[in-house]
Amino acid sequence: QELRPKSLDIKQEELGDMVEKEMASTSEAIEDAVRRIEEMMSQARNESSGVKLEVNERILNSCTDLMKAIRLLVMTSTNLQKEIVESGRGAATTQEFYAKNSRWTEGLISASKAVGWGATQLVESADRVVLHMGKYEELIVCSHEIAASTAQLVAASKVKAEKSSRNLGRLQECSRNVNEMAANVVASTKLGQEQIEEKDTMDFSGMSLIKLKKEEMETQVKVLELEKCLEGERVRLGELRKQHYALAGAYDAAEDGEAKPAPAPRRGILKKPPLPQKP
Repeated sequence: QELRPKSLDIKQEELGDMVEKEMASTSEAIEDAVRRIEEMMSQARNESSGVKLEVNERILNSCTDLMKAIRLLVMTSTNLQKEIVESGRGAATTQEFYAKNSRWTEGLISASKAVGWGATQLVESADRVVLHMGKYEELIVCSHEIAASTAQLVAASKVKAEKSSRNLGRLQECSRNVNEMAANVVASTKLGQEQIEEKDTMDFSGMSLIKLKKEEMETQVKVLELEKCLEGERVRLGELRKQHYALAGAYDAAEDGEAKPAPAPRRGILKKPPLPQKP
């Protein structure tokens, strides 16, 4: 103990305090995220209608379910950490336990930060999507990040937990629930994106007769161009297949698509020269 650097002792004591602070900060971030989603929901109902309102409500509802699942996960993780400390510290204090297991403590703090950050980013992305200023892909990426950080938190907790711990079983169940809710966010986001894009593409209600006629002619031209391009590619595919079939018997296909002659069979060394054959 005397040989250990004094600065390291201070750092490790602060490390122990940081665990509780980070878990509390993560819980606070999730509570704030839930409140912000509720505000966005009421704003969406006032400022949008029809398909856009349906899409926004579906996405925000799935985000709310995900936040609730994360909140339960953090609460269960906090209970499991208390159980780990109580069962492993012996006569030592809580701070001494965290200091002794500094690697594990740092991993726990990192995982907790990642969960809180992912929740905050998800809400910000959802806000931009509802305001039609963001990308649907951002929500999908945030959902994947939350699932990954959840797995990190469970792995960090599992290292020190007893296999028979009820809190560990609850934490793993919470993790599966978070993954399921994150998948729901991805599914609702993709469906909403398809509905919005289809509506924007097929909405001709504000066009005049001349504008409609012009759009109709341009679409006909595009259809003819695509049909011609498709026919050309079909012809090309047929010729490629013919060439492939023609070369298949005599050549070995190279990986890059080029053909090379098959190697000639090697002749063995004969003791006597072959006898001449009759014509």
